[in-house]
Amino acid sequence: MGSLSFEKDFEPSAITPRGLAPPGLIANGDFGEMKRLKVDTAPTTPRKNLNLSVTEPGKNDGPSLDCTLMNYIDTLTQRINYHIGYPVNICYEHYASLAPLLQFHLNNCGDPFLQNTVDFHSKDFEVAVLNWFADLWKIERDQYWGYVTNGGTEGNLHGILVGRELLPDGILYASKDSHYSVAKAAMMYRMDFEMINASINGEMDYSDLKEKLLQNKGKPAIINVTIGTTFKGAVDDLDVILQTLKDCGYTQDQFYIHCDAALNGLIIPFIKDMISFQKPIGSVTISGHKFLGCPMPCGVQITRKSYINNLSKKVEYIASVDATISGSRNGLTPIFLWYSLSSKGQIGFQKDVKRCLDNAKYLKDRLQQAGISVMLNELSIIVVLERPRDHEFVRRWQLSCVRDMAHVIVMPGITREILDSFINDLLQQRKKWYQDGKVTPPCVADDIGAQNCTCSYHKIDYIIA
Repeated sequence: MGSLSFEKDFEPSAITPRGLAPPGLIANGDFGEMKRLKVDTAPTTPRKNLNLSVTEPGKNDGPSLDCTLMNYIDTLTQRINYHIGYPVNICYEHYASLAPLLQFHLNNCGDPFLQNTVDFHSKDFEVAVLNWFADLWKIERDQYWGYVTNGGTEGNLHGILVGRELLPDGILYASKDSHYSVAKAAMMYRMDFEMINASINGEMDYSDLKEKLLQNKGKPAIINVTIGTTFKGAVDDLDVILQTLKDCGYTQDQFYIHCDAALNGLIIPFIKDMISFQKPIGSVTISGHKFLGCPMPCGVQITRKSYINNLSKKVEYIASVDATISGSRNGLTPIFLWYSLSSKGQIGFQKDVKRCLDNAKYLKDRLQQAGISVMLNELSIIVVLERPRDHEFVRRWQLSCVRDMAHVIVMPGITREILDSFINDLLQQRKKWYQDGKVTPPCVADDIGAQNCTCSYHKIDYIIA
């Protein structure tokens, strides 16, 4: 039976609580704190992740291939109910139906809307998936272009590249709580970059955006709008950003808006009419393996058809044109996405969204009642709480930690039974960490707001108020 080992290999410096990190070490979260760290390349002992006996290929001194794989599957099966810290939907049962496709090499090379010279592709499924999202985000089918990407980062790279090609002198604007791939795009494309401050809940600071837009009035603006920030689940208000551009005198030919809706692109449309190409936006991307769910990382990127000509290049070798980032693309992922979308339907997604929002509020209320500092943004399924003080607990529940915060992402496969198990484990461990009240929990007001902090100072302040 496979099992996890909780060795020191599981204790990366990135989860050291603030104040305990050695000088000069950055426990980074948002890309606003991203700095280049010197990597120690000195020889070390073999790094262990899962407690598996995996031998190098070609060596026959270990378990059989089948035994190694079964041990691996065993381990993953045990760990499913502890996967609560990252936005991956692992609740899908159609892998058996689609498993026969693994015998074929499916490569969706080139433009999804053009024929291939070989038959081993899934572009018919890819276009069907794109049409579904075009309807969801309100753009006519003859007005859009898109493709199924290898993930959310590729979608951001592509959307920002479209903006850069349309507005070569444009400045990229993004809040400091945007996904780190936005800063990566600025670096890769050598773009001028303005980082916008974020409020305590992770939402873009619109007054700071306005100030920087006015400072750079002579240059076009390429704005990354985050529809659900990575750590706090905050939603940048697209309508406020559009109004800010108008107030600053930017006409529609002077700005480009890319919407990074990696997780929330399949949540927000069932709650609020926000993501729409009826507004002057340029592109939207989601991650397909997140709320929708897919065994392989993937995503969906859609932009306006009139914008893509600047990127499209004829490639004689594949008898097609290509405007994608990756060229060759996984032909399996569009089929998995198509199968999920077809079997679940919009009614199914509405149910998933409601259940996840309800469960996120349930977790937040339970933690709050237990006296734990916690925050939950509107329209979000990400519950932010004070960082657990034990590496083993963090690793057991596979939590993502930034500064003095951790978060739980309440995905469709996360049941209340799993949440109750997490809460009970957390409460038991906190008794040890804080010695039944003799040690004071940390103040996290700077991270999640004084109104959400239950440290001794803010708790008393809240009661008095």
